[in-house]
Amino acid sequence: MKILVDADACPVVDLTVRESNKRQIPIILITDTSHVLNRTDAQIITVEKGSDSADFKLVNLVEKNDLVVTQDYGLAAMVLAKGGRALNQNGMIYSEQNMDTLLFTRHVAKKVRMAGGRTKGPHKRTKEQDEDFLRTLQKMLEENI
Repeated sequence: MKILVDADACPVVDLTVRESNKRQIPIILITDTSHVLNRTDAQIITVEKGSDSADFKLVNLVEKNDLVVTQDYGLAAMVLAKGGRALNQNGMIYSEQNMDTLLFTRHVAKKVRMAGGRTKGPHKRTKEQDEDFLRTLQKMLEENI
């Protein structure tokens, strides 16, 4: 098992790296050239900037039972299809049961934006969201060890 993080603008990189290192689980942070990561406590893979280039690299690396941290529903769906597990930055576990609804909601929001409408952006990140994420991450890691 390894942990892969869609690290472009991911607010929980530090929490994830800390937990993976504590449990000695390999971790890979994947980003494109528009984001610079300099860390010695995680493997970093930087790909060329391009539409979904980091996502495609991650999908190519994921194996059965790997854990992926991402806020991208489409990427999470591909991870699940390969037998991986996926978690978002707020502690929501992506599953076959919630994926259709998440993808449909994303589709509707995109249609609204393309028609000139506006959708709400994310709220300011809270300490509670970090705590929810960490609690779920720890539970998922304990279940797999």
